[in-house]
Amino acid sequence: MSYSVDDLRGMVGQKVGTSRWFDMTQAMIDAHAQVVQDDQWIHTDPERAKASPFGTTVAHGFLTLGMLPAMAYDGCPEVAGSDMGVNYGLNRMRFLAPVPAGSRIRAHFTLNGVDERRPGEVTLTWGVEMEIEGQDRPALVAEWINRRYIGVAA
Repeated sequence: MSYSVDDLRGMVGQKVGTSRWFDMTQAMIDAHAQVVQDDQWIHTDPERAKASPFGTTVAHGFLTLGMLPAMAYDGCPEVAGSDMGVNYGLNRMRFLAPVPAGSRIRAHFTLNGVDERRPGEVTLTWGVEMEIEGQDRPALVAEWINRRYIGVAA
């Protein structure tokens, strides 16, 4: 659903959405390892990982973090008239629990801030908690910053 910038300002401090569940498969983990050239055995060797503290392979933290855009498409309201958006950064981010291969994750979003420094450029700050299905501790918590642009596409 799309909201005006003024509507979004009125939502600051509120939980605004939750994404669907995403499967974290071994194939995804292996593909990520290949792309970023991080094939540490705790991610890519299921047999060896059985003896690790996790008992199985786990997703790379940055793969987990990298799922935020897909989750945001599900769980975050859109800025009305926005033509495009970019990741602007993170103020705080912590990995609190490993994401085992074969688990499911989803994100809960709270709108922490809306800043329109110039017309057509809106910075949104999201409080994010990424849940691992069936676990008490979240995979990660973050304050994530996105910028949306209104009226830039031809």
